[in-house]
Amino acid sequence: MTDESLLPDLVELLLQGRPEHVNSALLSRQPPDAKAGAASVQDTLAALAWTPEPATPPAALRSRILSTVAKRQGGANERTAVLVLDMLNDHLAPGGSLEVPRARAIVPALAARLEVARSAGSPVVYVCDEHEPDDPDLDPWTTHNVKGTQGAEVWPALAPHPGDRMVRKSTYSAFTGSTLAAQLDDLQVDTLVLTGCLTEIGILATAVDALQRGFAVEIPPDSQAGASPLSEAAALDVLAMMPPYGAARRARVARRETAGG
Repeated sequence: MTDESLLPDLVELLLQGRPEHVNSALLSRQPPDAKAGAASVQDTLAALAWTPEPATPPAALRSRILSTVAKRQGGANERTAVLVLDMLNDHLAPGGSLEVPRARAIVPALAARLEVARSAGSPVVYVCDEHEPDDPDLDPWTTHNVKGTQGAEVWPALAPHPGDRMVRKSTYSAFTGSTLAAQLDDLQVDTLVLTGCLTEIGILATAVDALQRGFAVEIPPDSQAGASPLSEAAALDVLAMMPPYGAARRARVARRETAGG
């Protein structure tokens, strides 16, 4: 009887794609049970290779499966809004008070993405960090995005178009202390495309809030910018593991469908 602890190593050996005579040579000095185990594993792999193609399911069963998948994903007719976070002069201007150099590199791709969204009728919402001059949050971050200053305005190449919406915030998540939730409810959207900067701060905080509120979240790699490639990648990896909170997702889609969205 083959020692079961050998099976993973035998499977790995036989799946390496080596010629049969090489595997035979590698097994030649192994104990008899290892050789027998290799033969058994090889027979099993061969049987799996000859497994027939799966049969086409009946139409009714296929329909039920597709319906279940669609419900878990939040419905086939998603309504999407593109959010542009903090693409402001103080972040993009060389030498700006809180410059994010990587943000300038995404401007062409982001501008193109916004044009596609507008052409498709998808809402575009600008979420802009804004602070009062005496905001204590400016102490650890330096003065930036002060209300009424040029630094708090959207980078000119990405200026809002008529029909776009504007939301002001003063902290990491775009949902905190802002009108964003109400605006998105008014737009009857259930999916958010998050763009802008900083990926590992504002986008991350906003994405986590959005997922907990039942929004599906997409973050296009070419339209987001972090402080560094490493921290940016870490934030995206974390978010890639987080689906929308199920109960909130179901309720959000149901509300949208009831409203006729």
